Amino acid sequence: MNQSNKRVFLYSLIASLGGLLFGFDIAIFSGAIPFIQPELNLSPAQLGWVASSLYLGCAVGTMIFGKIAERLGRKKSLFAVAVIFGISSIAMGLSNHMNTVVIWRIIAGFSVGGASILSPLYIAELSPRHIRGKMVSINQLAIVIGILMAYITNYYLSFTAWNWRLMFISGALPAALFLVFLPFLPESPKWLLFNGQREKGRKILGSLISQDQLQDEIDHIDRQKNQEYKGFAIATIFKQGFGFLLLVAIVIAVCQQFSGANAVLFYAPIIFEKAGMDISGQLFQQILIGGVNLIATLIGMRFVDKVGRKKLLLIGSGGMALLLILIGLSFGGTFIPSYLLSFFVIAFIGVYAATLGPVTWVVITEIFPMQIRETAVGIASAFLWVACFSLTYLFPVIINSFTTLQTFLLFATICFAYFIFILFAVRETKNNRV
Repeated sequence: MNQSNKRVFLYSLIASLGGLLFGFDIAIFSGAIPFIQPELNLSPAQLGWVASSLYLGCAVGTMIFGKIAERLGRKKSLFAVAVIFGISSIAMGLSNHMNTVVIWRIIAGFSVGGASILSPLYIAELSPRHIRGKMVSINQLAIVIGILMAYITNYYLSFTAWNWRLMFISGALPAALFLVFLPFLPESPKWLLFNGQREKGRKILGSLISQDQLQDEIDHIDRQKNQEYKGFAIATIFKQGFGFLLLVAIVIAVCQQFSGANAVLFYAPIIFEKAGMDISGQLFQQILIGGVNLIATLIGMRFVDKVGRKKLLLIGSGGMALLLILIGLSFGGTFIPSYLLSFFVIAFIGVYAATLGPVTWVVITEIFPMQIRETAVGIASAFLWVACFSLTYLFPVIINSFTTLQTFLLFATICFAYFIFILFAVRETKNNRV
């Protein structure tokens, strides 16, 4: 790795701490479920509301932080994300009523939604094309590290008197870590160039790519900037070509959520409780899931620039559809021995983490041209979080109302439909210019 690529890697690593916040916060609630539900006397619908309220904030955060990043730049926006996350984490842990928890989870979601678009966007704009997929996937790696950290934290804090409160409060620690390292990041050079700060942008970009690529990249940004677009960016998206790109990005984002992976990541204690495990066993299974999630993400990072985005999406959606059927059939041991349930669940998360998990964010950041990127990525990400809210809210109700077999067959059907959509509607993006 040459000096420029090392610098890109270091900056990407720091920016990906936003992804770590993202992963930590979406996973920490799963460990709190066995404790917060009886203490606050939550019904399945109320549990779904408390869990999913985070994602209402996420949907709003993606839209608003898209505009904030457009005006103020990526670095200042990431700073705001870390501050909001730290404050809301402490406030959630100190709450005494369901409604108070919900309010602070919505505020926390605002920062999580911002992190979900800002970190991959910043990394994509910083990285040369030949390593961009791998660098953006560092953000997904940070997300799964955050998830694993949350699972380990949940397991050990489950033995304390303040269990679910300390689980929430612990989120302030990665936020503080992010604030420590943020000053070392430069502003996105492409944002600087696009917003008229040519000398500063040229200097930063020149330290990240070779000199023979530098002028070519600057000329490419100038061409995008000088194109005539009337009205606001949100209107230009629906001009010829852009509307279909937005539709594709929205479907990719929504199907990542409705694939069923996040149902397992968020509600594993409920799933394993139905298989007869006690609380300690449920939380330990989550650590195993988090470990496989991390290893599989590393595998996905290795292949995303070699195999390509579309092939990995096809492998992921097809493999997940099959494994979801096997998970459903293994409940109760009627069709498949129940002792295989843990294996199928872990394999399912492994396939997701190597494919749909990282590739979704890579494609969403690559598919749009610079002049509409912040707005379009914000819209697609907002749909992702609305889908995540719907899934998180409905899953406790669905699995309480239907059999586990019916529940997982539903997710399998969605994954199969997604496979067909990718096959016919999605183009490879790994060689697109960002």
